[in-house]
Amino acid sequence: MKEKLIEAARRARENAYAPYSKFPVGAAILTESGRIFAGANVENGAFPLTRCAEQIAVGAMVTAGERRIAEVVVYTGASPPATPCGACRQVLAEFAGPETPVTCVNDRGEKRRYTLGELLPEAFSLSSATKT
Repeated sequence: MKEKLIEAARRARENAYAPYSKFPVGAAILTESGRIFAGANVENGAFPLTRCAEQIAVGAMVTAGERRIAEVVVYTGASPPATPCGACRQVLAEFAGPETPVTCVNDRGEKRRYTLGELLPEAFSLSSATKT
């Protein structure tokens, strides 16, 4: 399954729209039910409107009715492979636990593996923020 997930992220990266940064990113999410959802970054001339690949993949997952992430792959051309940005880490944390594996890969075959908790050790949670 890991190779299918990596391939889905690689293919998504090929469709990225990154005319400004020239940094195409693909992401693929494996849900607890075994489905794969992919996304590519979509940049915008009004930079705050840009969406990351991970956010696009999460949106596709939610649109399909899924809610729990089992694993994430992020595919970039960077060496070492780039990790999700801070905003994407928080978006992933909404649907995944701290032990969820996140694998970052690149065209050279380099891989870096983390847990979401390693990437975002103190994820914001509205339930913990509202406790008195």
